[in-house]
Amino acid sequence: MFEVLEELIKTVRKRKNASTDESYTKKLLEDKNLCREKVMEEIQELIEALDQQKNQIHEAADVFYHLLALLEANGVKAEDVMQELKKRQGVSGLVEKANRQK
Repeated sequence: MFEVLEELIKTVRKRKNASTDESYTKKLLEDKNLCREKVMEEIQELIEALDQQKNQIHEAADVFYHLLALLEANGVKAEDVMQELKKRQGVSGLVEKANRQK
């Protein structure tokens, strides 16, 4: 199942070499403001979908895609995010948050 996410990451990275005439992803990668706005918009749409119990999966997928594009546009690798999540495994969220504040 997570192969889909890995393929999406690869696709987003490949789109860096595409033309903006041919690729929406390329437009997002080149325009960080547009990318950030789309992430905020998609998160809002997901929240509304959850409230309405309608289209939650579709909207969640949009958030994943746009978040990956935003991270890539800003030089943040998904692998680094996964590594951070791995470090947090087995640690209470409350403990992890308290440790960040030190």
